[in-house]
Amino acid sequence: MLMVWTCCDQPLSLGGMALVLVLVLLLALWIDHGFGEPRTSLHPVVWIGLYLKIFGRMTVRFPPVLAFVLGALAWALGAVLTGVLAWGLQALVFWQLADFSAMPGLQSGVSAVVIALLMAWLLKSMLSWRMLHEEVSAVEAALRQSLDAGRERLSMLVSRDTSQLTASEVRESAIESLAENLNDSVVAPIFWFVLFGLPGAAIYRFANTADAMWGYRGVYRGEHWEWAGKWAARADDVLSWLPARLTALLLALLAGGLPIATLRAEAGKTPSPNSGWPMGAMALALEVSLRKSGVYTLNPTGRQPQASDLVAAQKYASNVVLALIPIALIAIALIANWGHA
Repeated sequence: MLMVWTCCDQPLSLGGMALVLVLVLLLALWIDHGFGEPRTSLHPVVWIGLYLKIFGRMTVRFPPVLAFVLGALAWALGAVLTGVLAWGLQALVFWQLADFSAMPGLQSGVSAVVIALLMAWLLKSMLSWRMLHEEVSAVEAALRQSLDAGRERLSMLVSRDTSQLTASEVRESAIESLAENLNDSVVAPIFWFVLFGLPGAAIYRFANTADAMWGYRGVYRGEHWEWAGKWAARADDVLSWLPARLTALLLALLAGGLPIATLRAEAGKTPSPNSGWPMGAMALALEVSLRKSGVYTLNPTGRQPQASDLVAAQKYASNVVLALIPIALIAIALIANWGHA
């Protein structure tokens, strides 16, 4: 993993690179908190989505075996391009800072700061905590207006049909989405950034977006994605495996220590190998039942969620983010120290 932090010739000490990654992470979180999402036309994830949309249309119409092969190749090409671009920018930041440290000057200093800010902005684009928090709040605000308004607002957050959901089911879905996306949009990008720098976060975001756009079972919007999106779905499962369990562990600890055996049992009820972990932990922490009709019921002895439970879920998720920050900073320092050993 240290090789991904560095480039051809090591321009900075490992300690220097670790300091850069720490500052970039903190700055990215500050940008997210203060400014939220970039404009659509400037959002790197939107660019990733355009790539996936184009190649998805090209692969989904082929017979199963060929659709799988082409889908895997398109995924690999996109992941490589994403990772190389991110690695190139990160390497440029390290080189610019090395030049500045070797020969301090206004021009080299300004260049280093500008490129570091760009790196932080790109990392922020790979994670999204503020928007997730606001979207969940918007669902509850819409429910206060009417059930139909709540259903409509929820449909912007989830892919399931919301037209027949009760108010309690709308809240269940919002809490599930908050828990699942706490991993996908915050914990996992930071996890891979800690291990592999900006390329790690960028490739994870590509993989997660590919799963969201391609990873459907059967027919979706008139196209059969089972084979074209299979590689994307499995790749996201692999990359989300450890972060999902870390998310669940943090939720369990912040809830006062949930029994791991109980959490494992709840997580195993969902078809996904990963999403059940944060969703199960959130259900147990709130003492509510979360269900998807005909698919799973998490914490079946729990009560139906109320408005206060959405607020409590947001507090738990916020505390996970706050707890994750020092853990990530310490991990970066330990990786750098390990590299010196």
